Amino acid sequence: MRAITVHDRDAGIRGLTLTDLPHPHAAENDVIVRVHAAGFTPGELDWPGTWTDRSGRDRTPSVPGHELSGVVTELGYGTTGLSVGQRVFGLADWARNGSLAEYVAVEARNLAPLPADIDHVTAAALPVSGLTAWQGLFDHAHLTTGQTALIHGAAGGVGSLAVQLAREAGARVIGTGRADDRTTALGLGADTFVDLQAERLEDIGDVDVVFDVIGGDVLDRSTALLRPGGTLVTIAHPVTVHPEDGRAIFFVVEPDRTRLADLAARVREGRLKPILGAVRPLAEAVDAFAPDKRTPGKTIIRVADHQKSRRPAQPTPSEEP
Repeated sequence: MRAITVHDRDAGIRGLTLTDLPHPHAAENDVIVRVHAAGFTPGELDWPGTWTDRSGRDRTPSVPGHELSGVVTELGYGTTGLSVGQRVFGLADWARNGSLAEYVAVEARNLAPLPADIDHVTAAALPVSGLTAWQGLFDHAHLTTGQTALIHGAAGGVGSLAVQLAREAGARVIGTGRADDRTTALGLGADTFVDLQAERLEDIGDVDVVFDVIGGDVLDRSTALLRPGGTLVTIAHPVTVHPEDGRAIFFVVEPDRTRLADLAARVREGRLKPILGAVRPLAEAVDAFAPDKRTPGKTIIRVADHQKSRRPAQPTPSEEP
């Protein structure tokens, strides 16, 4: 199969190549998924799991990307809950080969069934961003109706979904970002917007929840905005400045089949809409990693088109578009 691989940790995106790899093996409780669309996180080339397995052993050449949508083609021994030919979406394991490939082996519990009326590109934009937004707001910060949530990066992949979820929960939402993000954030449901380059965070006032995806000085300054008993959650890096009367939590998103199904239901009902950016074929995935080539919204790699160009035969019933 064809896949994007990385060999050299010091090379950064220059070390990414499109190459041939052996077809993945389905271990116990795994499924093999024919990938139709995949997403990636720009910072994952710095993650330890990109380079080593869970025992700390080098696993290069490795395949990046951890969000996927596709069709199950094979079941590993003991796998239950999914079937061959089923449309699925979810998360590839952090310390195994990822989704920027024609096929990927994934633990079945990390995937959820994908409704027929949600396209693969939209589905691939949901797993990391959607689960991160939900877990940060509700599992960690316990956001409730009537509270005020400050969401940094409100027009980004995670932040845009967090704004929509917080608004639906009945919270007052303050979004932040660049000036160009104002219209997007307000359109998603933010009550107010703060331009981090031109306006002062300190003028926002007290909030119950801070959801941070930026880190650095923005994260440090945000702790002073918490009301007594409030919660700051961040996915950027561990917290160094802690609130005097409240909680500060750094977390890494976890797979959750039940919540993935809930997010998909919200998309179907029009209650949640991921912001899609560029959609690139697998052959252009390396270029999509470059910082100067990123576009607003979530960049998605459409893998199935690449496969069709190499497999001209008619698709089987399990290989729907």
